[in-house]
Amino acid sequence: MKQKADLIVGINEHVSPGRAIFLGFQHILSMDLYVFPILLAGMIGLSGSDASYLIQMCFFTCGLATIIQTGLGIQLPVVQGSSFVALSALAAIGSTQGMDVLVGSLIPGAILLCLLGVTKVFAKIIHRCVPAYIGGLVIMIVGISLTSTAASGVISNSGGLLNNLIPGLSAMIVLLILNIYGYKTQYKHKYISLFSVIIALVIGCMVSGFMGTLHFDAVGQAAWFQIPSIFHYGLPQFDASSCILMIFIYFIVLIETTGVWFTVSDVTGEELTDERLNRAVIGEGIGCLLGACFGGTPLTGYSSNAGVISITKIGSRSVVITCGILLSLMGLCPKLMAVIASVPGCVISGVFLVICQILIANGLKIVMKEEMSQKRILVIGLSIVFTVSSMVISADAMASFPTVVQYFLSSGTAVGGLSAVLLNLILPEDAPALKQKEVNAE
Repeated sequence: MKQKADLIVGINEHVSPGRAIFLGFQHILSMDLYVFPILLAGMIGLSGSDASYLIQMCFFTCGLATIIQTGLGIQLPVVQGSSFVALSALAAIGSTQGMDVLVGSLIPGAILLCLLGVTKVFAKIIHRCVPAYIGGLVIMIVGISLTSTAASGVISNSGGLLNNLIPGLSAMIVLLILNIYGYKTQYKHKYISLFSVIIALVIGCMVSGFMGTLHFDAVGQAAWFQIPSIFHYGLPQFDASSCILMIFIYFIVLIETTGVWFTVSDVTGEELTDERLNRAVIGEGIGCLLGACFGGTPLTGYSSNAGVISITKIGSRSVVITCGILLSLMGLCPKLMAVIASVPGCVISGVFLVICQILIANGLKIVMKEEMSQKRILVIGLSIVFTVSSMVISADAMASFPTVVQYFLSSGTAVGGLSAVLLNLILPEDAPALKQKEVNAE
């Protein structure tokens, strides 16, 4: 039995509505939920209204998915958000084949996730294929593979190099300073880190405004309230290559979100049983299916919210369900989404560059907790090599591959994540861990 965590409010305890709203907003503020859809819209080339709608649906579907996962799925306080794992692949599909094909590519994989839970095979797969160090390695790979995307958004000639570089670097430097200061004084000023992303975005926007590149034209035209529509971008089109790629991506997303589930289990002291794992993947699949139908994105559990629980010692599911309700309500306000969509891409990229490095560091911390054998060193090294190699393939070389392979290679996360899992399964186990050898040698 897992030892119960030292929580002030347990997962099945209720808090007053007012307190639940306050704590729910705190969870929302700890997330970078708006970063993903803004980046994706820019990479695909969506117009102002379509970009705003994409952001709106990310909030709306994340809220619904959070309610489903926390209330009926894993039944732990897990907040759902857009997964950066899928960013490169979605951008490749959306920019070349359109949003209807992008939406269609998300549906088969989401249904497959539900089937994994219904047939009760998911827990067995996790125990066999995803040891802790693989989960950490995948988080590292996500950060590595997306760093080039973030850097290219800051160092871009579109609209003028300095117009992108100065605001992007300003946001990045502010975020770094606030995080370092917040870390050093976390007991006195713990909210510095919590609000650091919003502060960095505001500073970056102020610099962009000073340079004349910040525009809020779309805000005045946006409505205050809008009911979401199913298949806003048209009826889904099912392209075999895109669907196959996204099934791979969903598998990598599962590795990421499983790590979050284990983290929440540790923070709350609740046992993560096979039954809970199978229910969790059903909840994940339903959330991703809703994301596809309403025009959102693949979802994952957010580790930042596990951090909020560990700080506040409040693990009540009612708080996280309230958070989901608030996210859904925010997603019904196009004017708010238009404000978020007006944030310049270079500023978002500057913030995202720091987020990528935080992902790499967090993944490295998980990996370093495990003893290293020769096999694990090979798995880590080769997976990172394959990730980086996929990022530098020339356009001419890429064009020589079949379409499905091109989509797969365009996502460093898919290449690195799948390599990590397969290498861990294929390479033979070796002698005891290197750390133990070193101890014996001494």
